[in-house]
Amino acid sequence: MAELRIYNSLTRQKEVFTPLVPGHVGMYVCGPTVSGESHLGHARPYITFDVVYRYLQTLGYKVRYVRNITDAGHFEEEGREATDKIAEKAKLEQLEPMELVHKYTRLFHWAMEQFNTLPPSVEPTATGHIVEQIGMIEQLIAAGFAYEVQGSVYFDVKKYAASYDYGKLSGRIIDELLTTTRELDGQEDKKDRTDFALWKAAAPEHIMRWQSPWGVGYPGWHIECSAMATKYLGKQFDIHGGGMDLLFPHHESEIAQSTICNHQAPVRYWMHNNMITINGRKMGKSYNNVIRLTELFSGSHPLLEKAYHPMTVRFFILQTHYSSTLDFSNEALQAAEKGLKRLWEAYQKLKKIDYVQKGAPGNGTDEALTQTVNRLLGEVPSFMNDDFSTAKVLANFFELVPVINAIYDGHTPAGALSASTLLHMQKEMTHWLETVLGLQGMEEGGHDKLEQVMNLLIDIRKEARGRKDFMTSDKIRDRLASVGIQLKDEKGGEMTWRID
Repeated sequence: MAELRIYNSLTRQKEVFTPLVPGHVGMYVCGPTVSGESHLGHARPYITFDVVYRYLQTLGYKVRYVRNITDAGHFEEEGREATDKIAEKAKLEQLEPMELVHKYTRLFHWAMEQFNTLPPSVEPTATGHIVEQIGMIEQLIAAGFAYEVQGSVYFDVKKYAASYDYGKLSGRIIDELLTTTRELDGQEDKKDRTDFALWKAAAPEHIMRWQSPWGVGYPGWHIECSAMATKYLGKQFDIHGGGMDLLFPHHESEIAQSTICNHQAPVRYWMHNNMITINGRKMGKSYNNVIRLTELFSGSHPLLEKAYHPMTVRFFILQTHYSSTLDFSNEALQAAEKGLKRLWEAYQKLKKIDYVQKGAPGNGTDEALTQTVNRLLGEVPSFMNDDFSTAKVLANFFELVPVINAIYDGHTPAGALSASTLLHMQKEMTHWLETVLGLQGMEEGGHDKLEQVMNLLIDIRKEARGRKDFMTSDKIRDRLASVGIQLKDEKGGEMTWRID
């Protein structure tokens, strides 16, 4: 197999990838918290690690890709209030918690399908693995690295740091944690402010709750991933991925928990994609710039000038290396839209070029052109093997666009390239653009995908009208009308649509 090099966040350097078991790869990626609709920030990690998954498979590896669904609790104690997101959102939407979970899990899966991401090998849920989480917490208590206070259980960070390299992944040290940890509810129960919760005692009004050796409660966020990763990938596995915002406290806590329970570091290669900004500003609720994926696909967010096709977003993400900051703006997305259209039109032309019908000129092949084409194609594997440099891969294919157009339009005779070179170019572009990068033409999927999008927008509009949010309802109708799609409100609350 080719020598793949991956930037390891743990060692802060590129390393040759050598899996624990030859020919096999275990990869875990932190999945969504399904307390709400997926947003633009979710697009980057799942597209990034979809390409990693695809490429590892094309290299011949048998990959077990595990991506979890966080559908329980998810309270956080570092920099945010300790709340149960699922329960809070369920109250707001007047739904049972698992009804809410099912709704947003389906919506997440739908969005991932639009991006043409492959489903993971295993997609475990936190609620389906309470037994495993309790088991790990019991191990941590028995080992002396966790303690129980009034039905809650906490991890003893200072005790762990005395014997292990706590903070190696995130680069944080204990003294810094003491100054950055906020005062939150329940802090007085802890031995130290840096300790984090493994299990939280549930108040009587708490909806999602499970019986445990410490009383009725619910799990902490960090223990969920440690338990599920261990169950499906073993005590140690190859790759753990996620956004850079998960470095601390989530991934640092995972390392600590799993190291104690499994007596070894859990992960060989840590991979983190960088953040998304919008018009140069960090995405966040306080800035009112969190763009949900349905808003992105429909153009219904105030910051968007138009709707953007899922393939435009996928292409835009892959035009930048996953470790670099990515800034979304209307101008950048529209440029990506034009770029993908230009590349895909050339790719479609290439597939139509018939060497025999075009005929070869008497002068023979153009050796310089042939060398250029072979060089551009030959460099692509080395780019992908250099920490998945998708941006460089796409740059090389853009250099082939004028060559393809010139041959297709007859400005350069087809015979300037040999039949074998043309065939090689056709096969390579199909392999890299479709199989590895997962791109599709923006017209592919046609009416079926439009119907799915319209059904989703109608559902969102019905929900908006149900809560008397007529501004959102009218905006969806008006935006659709501006692109020639008419929504009609029928009797009984039903809605129909047609293209003018």
